[in-house]
Amino acid sequence: MTRFHVREVEERDWVRLRALRLEMLADTPIAYLETSATAEAHPVSHWQRHARGRPNSVKLVAELDDGRWVGTMTGIIAEGVPTLVAVYVAPDVRGAAAGVTDALLAGIERWALQHGDQLRLEVNELNARAIEAYRRRGFVMTGRTTPYPLDPPSLELEMVKPLRTG
Repeated sequence: MTRFHVREVEERDWVRLRALRLEMLADTPIAYLETSATAEAHPVSHWQRHARGRPNSVKLVAELDDGRWVGTMTGIIAEGVPTLVAVYVAPDVRGAAAGVTDALLAGIERWALQHGDQLRLEVNELNARAIEAYRRRGFVMTGRTTPYPLDPPSLELEMVKPLRTG
């Protein structure tokens, strides 16, 4: 069993946030809207600001008992709707048994309920693993697509999950 806890990222975490972001980009480059080269070039001030977050947003991290960061998810308000972005779970703790994805998502959903009735996201059409993970967790396709800016032939697919029933 993987022992971890979920907490909000703080400004003092910027070094660890940067390291995790570079890990994310190396693992699944098609899942994010920047390249490793761009991320590596950001100054310290960018990472401090990134760790501080924006108003009406939340940035969560899953941290093992030994201090290693193994996952992250961020919730922002985009187009007036709670939106899940910057999702990553390290390969060695993926899957339902580890519980990292579900714990992070539960935290984002709690935040999202303060801002609306659904949670939306965009996922690259080439990221079948992520699409299936979101489907298993109650997200459905809306039919809305946008071009993926770093690889225009591919599309970002919008998915939503209702957060209130009845």
